[in-house]
Amino acid sequence: MALKSKEESRELARKPERALSPFEQMERQFEEFFRRPFSMLGRPWWPARSIFESEEIAPSVDIFEEGDEIVLKAELPGMGKQDVSVNLSDHIVTISGEKKKEEKTGDKNFYRLERSYGSFSRSFELPADVKADQVKAKFHDGVLEVRLPKTEEARRKAKSVPIE
Repeated sequence: MALKSKEESRELARKPERALSPFEQMERQFEEFFRRPFSMLGRPWWPARSIFESEEIAPSVDIFEEGDEIVLKAELPGMGKQDVSVNLSDHIVTISGEKKKEEKTGDKNFYRLERSYGSFSRSFELPADVKADQVKAKFHDGVLEVRLPKTEEARRKAKSVPIE
């Protein structure tokens, strides 16, 4: 989206960002801690290249119902579909994979290394029975989408109840 004028861009630059409430700040800190537990330790006293070089990867996942399907979406930036696998067992869906580190070419002077590399595996219990033979998964623009059609019995259970 392009700005219309220099005045408009100056006005946007002058608007201060809304301050976070203490609860929002605490929520952000918890979220950051659980995504990257070692990031809150500050600058480490050990050398930059150590056994703690890469942090655990935990992709963000949304699970929701859409029509007669349960949909799982996972953000996997920098990965390809060949790096990810999806498994379904009983009421558990598991996504796993590996984000490979880029090979260094030549001498690079890094100022900051924050991207995470390594293996991950996340399992989720499904809220309803699904037709395992009709599950579809697709990977596009770094987002994995898994569509799990619910069984007829699960659909019947999900009917709304009228209130008298």
